[in-house]
Amino acid sequence: MSDRQALVIACGALAHEIVALQKLNGWDALKVQCIPASIHNTPDKIPAAVSAIIDRARPHYQQIFVAFADCGTGGLLDQLLQKENIERLAGAHCYEFYAGSEDFSKMAEETPGTFYLTDFLARHFDRLILEELGIKKHPELLQMYFGNYEKLLYLAQTKQPALQELAREAALALGLPYEYRYTGYGQLEPELRQVNERLIQWQN
Repeated sequence: MSDRQALVIACGALAHEIVALQKLNGWDALKVQCIPASIHNTPDKIPAAVSAIIDRARPHYQQIFVAFADCGTGGLLDQLLQKENIERLAGAHCYEFYAGSEDFSKMAEETPGTFYLTDFLARHFDRLILEELGIKKHPELLQMYFGNYEKLLYLAQTKQPALQELAREAALALGLPYEYRYTGYGQLEPELRQVNERLIQWQN
């Protein structure tokens, strides 16, 4: 590690997108360390996991940025980052910063009972939802978890037909109407761009 670099502590659900943006923009000075996406099943553990990486990284990096939204921590992640003077992605969860806060608020108001997918969740739906929530072994849990949802909305970061098909299969598995909306990377790209630009300024 080098003190001329910036560390992005990222949710594993964003790893593919962050690496893609790194390559696309040539952000070679941004180093990424991911926390497994499965931690979202126990969001109370997110602040401690982020804090442990911050403690190890402080001596080695000029800048640290956290690529998590609140992600169900109930403000505990923000309390940690305020104390550490570290910024994070804006928003309550990745659906919000992919769609943009204003558009997401409108979507949430129109259909509160919406289950959202991203590219990551479309790829890993079977493992993260059907297997880890126990629905494959106990189909009766499906109604308990998803009985109040009205539709599945796929917020797509890329226009891949294979992922669209996986998202449709996810909607079918949950018994929900399917809707597709292309968002691209939303606020993820401009916020990481700012991190890289600040690092360049410090280096100069």
